[in-house]
Amino acid sequence: MMPSRHRSLALPLALAYAALVVYASLYPFSGWRWPPGQELPELLALHWPHWHIPFDIASNLLGYTPLGALVATAARRGGQRSGGALLWGAGAGTALSYGCELLQHFLPERVPSLEDFALNAGGALGGGLLALLAYRLGLIDRWQALRQRWFAGESATALALLALWPVGLLFPTPVPLGLGQVGERLRAALAEWLQDVPWAQSVYLLLDTPAPAATPLRPLSESLIVALGLWAPCLVAYVVVRPGWRRAAVALSGLALAFAGMTLSTLLNFGPAHAMAWLGPPALPGLALGIVLALACVRLPRQVVAGAGLVALTGLVVGVSQAPADPYFALSLQAWEQGRFVRFHGLAQWVGWLWPYAALLWLLTRLGPREGTGLR
Repeated sequence: MMPSRHRSLALPLALAYAALVVYASLYPFSGWRWPPGQELPELLALHWPHWHIPFDIASNLLGYTPLGALVATAARRGGQRSGGALLWGAGAGTALSYGCELLQHFLPERVPSLEDFALNAGGALGGGLLALLAYRLGLIDRWQALRQRWFAGESATALALLALWPVGLLFPTPVPLGLGQVGERLRAALAEWLQDVPWAQSVYLLLDTPAPAATPLRPLSESLIVALGLWAPCLVAYVVVRPGWRRAAVALSGLALAFAGMTLSTLLNFGPAHAMAWLGPPALPGLALGIVLALACVRLPRQVVAGAGLVALTGLVVGVSQAPADPYFALSLQAWEQGRFVRFHGLAQWVGWLWPYAALLWLLTRLGPREGTGLR
């Protein structure tokens, strides 16, 4: 049987997930110091905690399950037998968890725990077992056959981006589907880093000057941002999806994911009673315009789609940079950063901030003609 032309999607997803787990485990990355009165051998030993919080138990167990499954799947696709793939999945999660727990000794706001480590290792092992079960049931082979029919051979990075897009929607956004608003946070971070640098005081004073208050966006501007927020991921998908009805199906699936992601985000921030509050007057015409634009592009050549994607993503990041932070947005950010959502702070925050820029870079590599993709 001919080997698959498709590179494994599991490896880039595993690397991205591992990076986000490290960020979530070590957030807020401030106050690093050597633990008072501790020697290095003492730091290598983890201890059982005196308290047990059900939410922490569940999140520590389930948080490492996808990592174990992704690493085991990547190892199995790479030629490892079942035992070796399971060892890779469980071992990678266990090693990552132990390293993060050790580093938490040096963060005053984090508490290393033998219970957390054991739950993380168990979650990685469970994820590896689930991956092997999926292989045994033929689910991976079915996915590969489906991917062969629907997508180009070099689709792993695009599919990884598309899988991360709804994750980014979970972090509060000033405008529905408005990913990429990282400018103000970047300015504040640079100002903090340069505060005590003598030769950079002029730059620090410039960065530390509060930006002028942004005027509220007009309803038409908000609708355009919503439309671009839906159109852009559809165009990313179109680059690797064969023209025609498959692209139309992808566009409708993107609309469903956008609806589900924004509804879940609003539910997490403001409660079930307000889950549909995001679907206001600007959002509805924006979604309608976005799906119309997406359906209008289902038969365009790949290079044209990639160029349109660059335009859509650029418009999106420029638009959200003009959006002011309203009190409800600030309140939702505070709930994420100070409440229990801090466990998933890095998983959604960094994806929401960086997804448009990662998609822009990937589209730039797809503007030229490529052989063997099976696409026009």
